[in-house]
Amino acid sequence: MQIGIHLPHVGYKAGPDSIRRAAEQAEQLGFEDVWVSEHIIVPKDAPYPPSAVFYDPVLTLTWAAAVTKRVRLGTSVLVLPMRHPVPLAKELATLQNLSGGRLILGAGTGWMEAEFDALGAPFRERGKRMDEGIALMKAVWHDDPVSFQGRSIPTKIDTMRMLPPPSPPIPIWIGGVSEAALARSARLDGWHGSSRSTPAEVAAIVARLRRDRPEPSFTISMRVPLDTDQAAMRDTLAAYEVAGVQHMVVEPKERGLDNWLSAVEAFGQAQLRAA
Repeated sequence: MQIGIHLPHVGYKAGPDSIRRAAEQAEQLGFEDVWVSEHIIVPKDAPYPPSAVFYDPVLTLTWAAAVTKRVRLGTSVLVLPMRHPVPLAKELATLQNLSGGRLILGAGTGWMEAEFDALGAPFRERGKRMDEGIALMKAVWHDDPVSFQGRSIPTKIDTMRMLPPPSPPIPIWIGGVSEAALARSARLDGWHGSSRSTPAEVAAIVARLRRDRPEPSFTISMRVPLDTDQAAMRDTLAAYEVAGVQHMVVEPKERGLDNWLSAVEAFGQAQLRAA
């Protein structure tokens, strides 16, 4: 199993130094990749996310890319229906090329209606906007020149160019457990779940996905919280691996940088080097 770590880019103790040190540590310890999440604007006193301090995911990964050479860079997840796909496609293609081809686009439809409202994006149309947004990004990345007429997203592109394209192409992993999300995943490059799904539930999801995508290159990924009880953490990883998960993103609960780094160090020593 491959294992990545979530970067500390959320909360009042997040900042350029903590992100840099965490990314460097992840590479030194042998993690496969580093990951970030997304919330752009949230209601005051919302119960989740845990903090309104939330660094932008694409810029955070750009900062992490500049201080690393090997680790991949992933989003867990970008909420595509909130964004216009054309400028996002440009940002992601640039990050892919500047980082030497290390980007993984984890994407989802989102759930916080107030955030959509603040951005002027129609919450009830997020499924349609998700599919059209992915199609639009793929078009501007791969077609030269490109033409595209939007329906859910106001876009009219007629014989235009967006260069350079991402090299290599950016893999897209889809989050979500609905049938629409699983079908969307099967059309792309992977599925990226969360710990809200138990190993038994994930096993059923894996069976559903593998009917359409049996090849190992289609990645089954999960994001789980880091348990400082290393035996329990090992059992969690093993249970998801038995369920068919190939890749895990571990998210430390600690918010202070020193405790965060210590927790990741202990996890890396116990899990990565033991493997």
